[in-house]
Amino acid sequence: MSDQTGELSKDFLEQQRKRLEDLRRTLLVEEKNAIEQERMDQQQHGNEAEEFEDAAQAMAQQEVNQGLRNTNNQRIGDIERALQKLADGTYGFSDLSGEPIPVARLEAIPEAILTVEEQQRRDSRK
Repeated sequence: MSDQTGELSKDFLEQQRKRLEDLRRTLLVEEKNAIEQERMDQQQHGNEAEEFEDAAQAMAQQEVNQGLRNTNNQRIGDIERALQKLADGTYGFSDLSGEPIPVARLEAIPEAILTVEEQQRRDSRK
């Protein structure tokens, strides 16, 4: 495996570290706010009588919320892994193949830990 980090400048790596930390912080705050909102909704409306349609709508919303949480949890995991790779000096290389991840992909998705093709295969298995 070639050392792509030699091609990635220290400034770029530092910029990516900051972006990853900011993104992680944002996702964690959003997750906390969503959980708090659900808790507040349950407290406000938990004992009210529900119509069948209300229950169905609530279940559909819960499914959407769970999907969003699952996506955020995956992203947070990828962010944590990318930060670890920065610390290890392996940032910019795929976790699966060791192939370099293009800089343009890292700029667009700083938490990328797989090549586009590997990511597509991972996503298709979900």
